[in-house]
Amino acid sequence: MFILWVPLSLFLSFIISQTWSVQMSWENWNAELRNRGNEFDKRSSQPHIVFILVDDQGFRDVGYHGSEIKTPTLDRLAAQGVKLENYYVQPLCSPSRSQLMTGRYQIHTGLQHSIIRATQPNCLPLENVTLPQKLKQAGYSTHMVGKWHLGFYKRGCLPTQRGFDSFFGSLLGSGDYYSHYKCEGPGICGYDLYEGEEAAWEQDRGLYSTVMFTRKAINILANHNPRRQPLFLYLAYQAVHSPLQVPARYLERYKGIPNLHRRKYAAMVSCLDEAIHNLTLALKRYGYYDNTVIVYSSDNGGQPLAGGSNWPLRGSKATYWEGGIRAVGFVHSPLLVRKGTKCRSLVHITDWFPTLVTLGEGTLDEDLNLDGYDVWEAISEGRPSPRQDILHNIDPIYIKAKNGSWKAGYGLWNTAIQAALRVGHWKLLTGVPGYSDWVPPQTFSNQRLTNRYHNERVRWDRGKSVWLFNITADPYERVDLSQRYPHIVKKMLMRLAHYNRTAVPVRYPAKDLRSNPQYNGGVWGPWFKDEREEQEEDERYNHLFTNHLGKRRWKKKSKSRKLKRKVEE
Repeated sequence: MFILWVPLSLFLSFIISQTWSVQMSWENWNAELRNRGNEFDKRSSQPHIVFILVDDQGFRDVGYHGSEIKTPTLDRLAAQGVKLENYYVQPLCSPSRSQLMTGRYQIHTGLQHSIIRATQPNCLPLENVTLPQKLKQAGYSTHMVGKWHLGFYKRGCLPTQRGFDSFFGSLLGSGDYYSHYKCEGPGICGYDLYEGEEAAWEQDRGLYSTVMFTRKAINILANHNPRRQPLFLYLAYQAVHSPLQVPARYLERYKGIPNLHRRKYAAMVSCLDEAIHNLTLALKRYGYYDNTVIVYSSDNGGQPLAGGSNWPLRGSKATYWEGGIRAVGFVHSPLLVRKGTKCRSLVHITDWFPTLVTLGEGTLDEDLNLDGYDVWEAISEGRPSPRQDILHNIDPIYIKAKNGSWKAGYGLWNTAIQAALRVGHWKLLTGVPGYSDWVPPQTFSNQRLTNRYHNERVRWDRGKSVWLFNITADPYERVDLSQRYPHIVKKMLMRLAHYNRTAVPVRYPAKDLRSNPQYNGGVWGPWFKDEREEQEEDERYNHLFTNHLGKRRWKKKSKSRKLKRKVEE
C-alpha cells in the first residue's frame, strides 16, 4: 500500500488557507449585505416636497410684511429661505388650486369663471394631468391633507383619483372649523370631512381643523420612511378663510385690536403659525428636514370684510387688483443655494408644477401644454426668471362693464370683458376688475365697506373699462397710464386677443338637485354617475342577483332531487 507523505507544515497551511478563504467569503458576503443595506437606506437625490397652501391670507397678514399679527415661525422660515416678493396667484380658491395642480391657466381648463360650487356637476377636468400624478410617476409617495375645492360630483374627481395615495380633509370651499358641516342654502346642509373616499365620521373628534390637519400631516411623516421613498405632502389649510372661528386662548394675544373681525382673524393666523412650527419640528424629528423643500403660499388675497388686510395694495380677494392676486409666499429648504434672500423675479402659481416635477426628477411631456415655467434657479440661485408675463384671467361671462366696447379697445378687444394681463413691468385690466379700495389695517368698521368710502377712493373708476399701470414703479396702482401710453395698451390688448384664441369653453354648469346631502346620507360627496359607472353598477347588481337566484334554484333542485330519491326508495 502506497502512502503519500505530506509535510505537516504544508498540510496545516492548506487547512488555514481554506478556513481563511471561507471566513473571507462570509465577511465579503456580510459586507455586501451591509453595503446593500446602506444603499437601501441611502438618502435619495429626490427631495421631499411639502407644499403648504393657506386660505385667504392677505399680503400684509404676515409679520415680515409689517403686520401687527405675530408670525414668528413664518418670519423665521422666510428669513432663512427665499421670500417671493413678486409672486402671483389667482383671486379665488378653485382657480388657484386648479393652476397649482395642472400648471395651466384657467382659460385652458375651462375654469375661467368664479369657483366650483358644491352643488355643481363640475370638477377639475379629468383629462388634465395633475402634479401628484407626475410626482407619483417619479416614485413619490403622495399625500393630501386639508381643503380640496376642485370638485367632487363624481368619484373620478376625488383627490385619491387624481394622484394622491391618501386624502384627509374637506371637499368644499369652507365650513365649520369644529363640526365640519357646511350649508349651501336653506335645507342644503351636510357633513364635509373625508378619509380617502369615505366620510371620516370615526376620525372626527370635533377638533379645530388647523390642529386636526396638522396632527394628520405629522402622523403621515411619522409613518413614512424618508430614506426609502421621497414624499410629497400637500397641506392645504382651511385657515384663515371665514367663518372666523378660533380657540379662545389665541384671542388673548390680540385684546388690543378693537375690530372683532380683525381680532379673530389675527388669532387664527397665530394658530396657523404655531401649527407650522409643529410641522417643522416633525420634519426634523423624523429625518426629513435636511432633504426637504417647503413651499408656503396663500391661495388669494385677503378679504377685509372677514378681517384680512392687503395694505398697501389695492383691492381684495375676488378682484384683479394687486390685493387680490399678489400673495404671501416663500421657499424654505437646506437645498437652496442662496438662503436669506428675496426673489423679485416674476413667479406665478402655475410655475410650481414644472418646478417641482423637475426638482423631483420627473418628466414633463410636451403634450402637457403647460403655462408654467421651471423657476427653481431663479428662486434658489437668484438667476433671471424665464417668466416674463402672466395671464391673470379672461372671464367672458362675468358682469360686463357698462362703458366697455370694441371702440374703447381700439378694435382689438372688447373692453366690456373682464380680463387682466401682466407683461414685464406693465399690467392691463379691462372690464370690471372688482372692488377697488385701498383699505388701511384696522380702520374699517364692522359695517359693510360699500357703505364707507375711503378718502383715497378713485371715483372716476366707474366710467372706465381700461387701466394700465407700471407695477414695478407703482405697485399700489394709484396712477393709471392708459391715456398716456396708448401704444402700450394696444400691444397688451393684442396679447390678450392672442391668449383668448387658445381658450376653451367655460365650464360652469347649473345646480344639480341630486347634490343635496340629504340624498347621500347627510354627507357632501359624489352624487353623479355617468353611463359607464351606471352600467358597471347594474352589471354588479345583476351578477349578485343572478348568483343569488342561482343558489336558490340549486337549493330547490337539490331539495327536489332528495325528495325524488326518498319517493323512489
